[in-house]
Amino acid sequence: MSTGDEAALRQEVCRVGASLHARGYVHATAGNISVRLPDGFLITPTDASLGTLVPERLAKVDAQGVQLSGDRASKTLALHRRIYAAEPSAQCVIHTHSTHLVALTLAGVWRPEDILPPITPYYVMKVGHVPLIPYHRPGDPAVGDLVAQAIAERRARGTPLRAVMLDRLGPNVWHESPAAAMATLEELEETARLWLMTQPRPAPLDAAQLEALRTAFGAAW
Repeated sequence: MSTGDEAALRQEVCRVGASLHARGYVHATAGNISVRLPDGFLITPTDASLGTLVPERLAKVDAQGVQLSGDRASKTLALHRRIYAAEPSAQCVIHTHSTHLVALTLAGVWRPEDILPPITPYYVMKVGHVPLIPYHRPGDPAVGDLVAQAIAERRARGTPLRAVMLDRLGPNVWHESPAAAMATLEELEETARLWLMTQPRPAPLDAAQLEALRTAFGAAW
């Protein structure tokens, strides 16, 4: 990666952070974003508002997590690194405290292995399965083990994960770029909002409808 490539990634992290903050997906200093580099990672600083990130102040760490430059790295760095290690295709990880997703865990998720049912085709295609990770305090290293285990289990079933939900805290979403990770997060939060606002609860897509999405679009459900 050239210096210009890293500079562009820094700008993109700040753009995505500002977009998420402006639209209410994050608030105050909650949430964090990281990207993978050939020799390490960039991650937003601890206690930084995603709405006012500065490219030069993003924390840069090496492959072992040792900080090289920038402001002090987010305390969630260890979890982000576990996700990258468990999912080689992940190039960006986003964590937020999105309102409807956190509310869903307080009200009660659909089931632990799937916090939401497959109620829309785009949720199936763009997000897929999202398991609930039981509550641990923020920064607890045990969460990394649980997330890595969930990633490995779903990959073995042929339905790889793009997100997990931390009980009472918020989602961790990963994808091939910051823009793609943000889009996945948006679809996940929107589906939680739809689920919470509809009474009676809508029926999930049936087996034939899910199979049609697999056949036509390669959906991993």
